[in-house]
Amino acid sequence: MSSTQGVDIVIAEDSRIQAKILERRLTEAGHRVRWGADGQAALDLVREQAPAIIVSDIEMPTMTGYEFCKAVKQDYELRKIPFVLLSTLSDPLDIIKGLDAGADNYVTKPYEPEYLIGRIHSLLETPLAVDEGVDQTIDVAIAGQTFKVNAGRQQVLNLLVSTFENAVAKNQELIQANQDLATAKDQLEQNNQDLRDLNQKIASANDQMTRDLEAAARVQRALLPAEETLQFDCGDVAWRYVPCHGLAGDFLNVFQLDEDHIGLFVVDVSGHGVPSSLLSVTVGRFLTPKASDSSVLVRLREDGSTEVVSPVEVATELNQQFQSQDFSELYFTFIYCVVNSKTGEMRYTASGHPPLLHVSTAGEAVFETLHSLPVGFFPEAEYEEKTIQLQKGERVYLYSDGVTEAMDKDLEQFGDDSLKEVITLNRSRDLNAGVGELLESIQAWCEPNGPLDDVSILGFEWRGPSS
Repeated sequence: MSSTQGVDIVIAEDSRIQAKILERRLTEAGHRVRWGADGQAALDLVREQAPAIIVSDIEMPTMTGYEFCKAVKQDYELRKIPFVLLSTLSDPLDIIKGLDAGADNYVTKPYEPEYLIGRIHSLLETPLAVDEGVDQTIDVAIAGQTFKVNAGRQQVLNLLVSTFENAVAKNQELIQANQDLATAKDQLEQNNQDLRDLNQKIASANDQMTRDLEAAARVQRALLPAEETLQFDCGDVAWRYVPCHGLAGDFLNVFQLDEDHIGLFVVDVSGHGVPSSLLSVTVGRFLTPKASDSSVLVRLREDGSTEVVSPVEVATELNQQFQSQDFSELYFTFIYCVVNSKTGEMRYTASGHPPLLHVSTAGEAVFETLHSLPVGFFPEAEYEEKTIQLQKGERVYLYSDGVTEAMDKDLEQFGDDSLKEVITLNRSRDLNAGVGELLESIQAWCEPNGPLDDVSILGFEWRGPSS
């Protein structure tokens, strides 16, 4: 079989992100891929239609990779399908488990996709024969213990050769790393004097950078709403924004989109520091209520009037504009609400973001969850939109994960329950006081070190239709 000829491959991987990445690489290599989220789901796919090869993670719910492999190898109709296990090989007993399960090849995590594809092609070019010794029991000594394993000679050879290749590759990486370390050490010694001479220049440049970052932080804060409390004809807004460093990856805003709609959003860029801050400001340029070539929130109709773009369209367009590979592998989560100031209808979308918290006039707090990927993961990602009919006096809260994931000195997170508790206890207070109390509760929770992530909170209370 030619290594370039596409075949049907079943993969078993409980991580959706890793499965998507592997599926994309295998598809780009010309193969057809079916994915099961655990061993049982993948086994069902194999029994439905036998693939040319199987690639499986080991640690999965419902059925592990070992159990999945054993089920395939014990099936007379399926036993000759090559089976590749993805393993850390952190324990010598992993090899025994693989032998016992009937695995044909190991690929060590983390792995380069091209390396895995090479292993797949190698197995496909050497079809498994019916092994005369497949039912033999062999004694295997390892780690000071002797195990009895049912395995055929070809399967043992394939598996041990792949294990040896992994070991050789890791050893070569170690040798290269040691050589690089020795070279770096020599270079470091050579440059010590130069570094001492440059210390003063670096200190001076650092002082200038500090001043520049402080100026950038002031510019970033200038892009936030002018006041921490805002009033619209149909409702009130209160917000708090505390960066964990001088420059933040979080960004929030609220504004009038047109005479009938208000827009609210919170953006949370991955990472911290200058790159995340720059991306958040860049994203903010697209989230403007002024119709322009860059705005994704509003657009001009042919008659010159303004059309408010739906939240799901906004998320989709941002995902097209901000793919992570184009922005130093940075991505961001995003929640965006559009409130009709005449009717109280609120449409919103959340892209990998913490759920919106909806609080009734009686104080009942409910998380409104949407399941979507963050912006920037995959160009083909799809997003959802939900509609809530607000009643007079009801509130909604948008926030970044710096709220619920804030940690105390014992590394315990603030969590969803504490968020709901603080919001519910302060339901009778005005919106601004409630938002302020939530921020104070988070800061108290994080003492003495303070929050380790940016904290953004944006609350809105519907007071009834605007005139």
